[in-house]
Amino acid sequence: MENPLSQLPIPLLGWYQTHARDLPWRREVTPYRVWVSEIMLQQTRVAAVVGYFTRFLEAFPTVQALAEAPEDQLMKLWQGLGYYSRARNLQKAARQIVDQFGGAFPSTYQDLRSLAGVGEYTAAAIASIAFGQPVPAVDGNLLRVAARVMGDDTDITTTQGKRHFTQALQEVIPTDFPGKFNQAMMDLGAMVCLPNGAPLCEECPAQDFCVARREGTAQTLPIRPAKKPRRVEERAVFLLFHQGKVALRRRPAKGLLAGLWEYPNELAPAQDALAAWGLAGEPAFAGTGTHIFTHVEWRMTALRCALEEDTLPPGWVWAGRGELAETYAIPSAFAPFQTLVEEGLE
Repeated sequence: MENPLSQLPIPLLGWYQTHARDLPWRREVTPYRVWVSEIMLQQTRVAAVVGYFTRFLEAFPTVQALAEAPEDQLMKLWQGLGYYSRARNLQKAARQIVDQFGGAFPSTYQDLRSLAGVGEYTAAAIASIAFGQPVPAVDGNLLRVAARVMGDDTDITTTQGKRHFTQALQEVIPTDFPGKFNQAMMDLGAMVCLPNGAPLCEECPAQDFCVARREGTAQTLPIRPAKKPRRVEERAVFLLFHQGKVALRRRPAKGLLAGLWEYPNELAPAQDALAAWGLAGEPAFAGTGTHIFTHVEWRMTALRCALEEDTLPPGWVWAGRGELAETYAIPSAFAPFQTLVEEGLE
């Protein structure tokens, strides 16, 4: 049986010619720019990435500049983008490129896969977009479009399922325009063949041969198992102030939000936390906030306290407005308490 995807490249590329999203990393295509954008786009909305990408390229215009960047500067530029291990892997990979490839960006899929933080999808995206290699960049968008066009109910979350769809896409990716094909599939999945809600089939270049549209199964495909519920943690967040500054501590080097600065916090109720830290004060309720990570949800209670002494536990620091704005990267998990912090710094 003919793969329905075989009919897709020509109408898809025609659609892309008219409907392609205007994105800064597409205006000037280099391996470095494609790589940075693809890492930023992992688990992050395009609209959120645009500003970060521009600022990042201004600060680190080359692989060499990124390799030599101070970690605190890198983390500060990444602040709010989340999944901070991506930034650390970017720098690790930049150093690999400098040390192992003489500063020249690796051009083969295999060499790209050897870089820190570069998986199958990212390597394929760089190889196809920056180097013209016919490798399908199989992410959620491509899997969704392929499953619907093929009318295929194979589970896309399994290794076998992903290989199945990757092979189907490999058979049809045009060798002369592989980068445009991958980007067109990304845009089609983001703009037309939508992940949540009804796909906009009347606007789709595949409408005449899409099996899911013909059979009325578009909203049930692709097949994926139900997600496991997130673990919930109740946390007490301490906003500790002294003479217009707030206390920060650095998180452990490994694990969630590794190495970032945070307002001291512990699993609730944490009544004795101040004493355990060797601090004296009477914390008072200041507010609540919630932040959802991939596998855990923090339900936070903010406790505000003015400390008479400026002594802090080893490794903690006092930060004023300037340091918070320019030096210390605070995870967006604590954004619900930004107004409280601003008030405490006055």
